[in-house]
Amino acid sequence: MAEVKVKQESADAADIESRIRELCQQFPHGITDQVIQNDMPHVEAQQRAMAINRLLSVGQLDLLRNSSGLLYRLKDTQAASKMKGSDNQEKLVYQVIEDAGNKGIWSRDIRYKSNLPLTEINKILKNLENKKLIKAVKSVAASKKKVYMLYNLQPDRSVTGGAWYSDQDFESEFVEVLNQQCFKFLQSKAEAARDSKQSPMVQRNSSFATSHEVWKYISELGISKVELSMEDIETILNTLIYDGKVEMTIIAAKEGTVGSVDGQVKLYRGVNPIIQPTGLVRTPCGLCPVFEDCCDGGEISPSTCTYMTEWLDF
Repeated sequence: MAEVKVKQESADAADIESRIRELCQQFPHGITDQVIQNDMPHVEAQQRAMAINRLLSVGQLDLLRNSSGLLYRLKDTQAASKMKGSDNQEKLVYQVIEDAGNKGIWSRDIRYKSNLPLTEINKILKNLENKKLIKAVKSVAASKKKVYMLYNLQPDRSVTGGAWYSDQDFESEFVEVLNQQCFKFLQSKAEAARDSKQSPMVQRNSSFATSHEVWKYISELGISKVELSMEDIETILNTLIYDGKVEMTIIAAKEGTVGSVDGQVKLYRGVNPIIQPTGLVRTPCGLCPVFEDCCDGGEISPSTCTYMTEWLDF
């Protein structure tokens, strides 16, 4: 009878481990203990801990830490097989790069964390690149600076610059086209609201558009070669707000409303300035954030100001 009970407990433990692996496959970036608990509420905490510890001990799970706590992630078996036979120094450098995530890490920081000579690190990095375990990515923050990350990771926007950069070059023309098209959409919505001949309050409310509506319009135009996110479109809309062409308001949203965040949704509408700005404001000095530090012969000077030169040439 005792033997049957042991076999049953063993089978249950195998089922728990199998389910944890399935959850990790569904969430490749990692799962928390709360996710496991929600999926298997009938399993006691001690059983979960035993299953997790076993998976960690046999090398099927990786234990990570982020801002929200501990994460369990399925170990990359392909990477593990490629790392087989590597010495401890190579494994150490790989672990340091893995911990850096999709923001990457500079070779100098790898040297600091691994305490290895730079010549040895360069040799290891080259070897890991040849094995396609890591890759070097140029950062927009510094043209000559390369950061290293795992080969299968998509670089963070802070590294690539997002949709506004191509090969580290800022796509100013692309941004300008998006700026114009977003404003055109909001203008057409405002004109349609005015032509509706409804009450002023109804006209005003119907002239607003959500960032999701603007995003959908831009996506359907097909003017972007890269996939734009809602965040990208809101960045463009913010530039229009700063230019005084658009205003934004935030309202409460029903649960499930497209584009809502924390029960709120942002609405945008095109506006026309009531009066034209004065002459001083139109000059670079009228908008300059370092106006008080500007003086003749100083580090910031009217004679060396590129904005003033462009304005005078115009």
